[in-house]
Amino acid sequence: MLGYDAGMGRPPLNVKSTNIRLPEGLGARIDKLVGRQRRAAFIREVLEREVERLEKLDGQSIRSS
Repeated sequence: MLGYDAGMGRPPLNVKSTNIRLPEGLGARIDKLVGRQRRAAFIREVLEREVERLEKLDGQSIRSS
């Protein structure tokens, strides 16, 4: 398209969009801690740390059902 520069605009974030359901009040608690604009980043960071922690269990069963 004429005049369109594919290199302009926001760089890709290398993330996949996923919808989650939070328990009543949890979103407000997170917002109070980190601010509404940082909620998604906070959730990503916490999930990344937890997944890494669980992966380090080295084969131990982590499922509880």
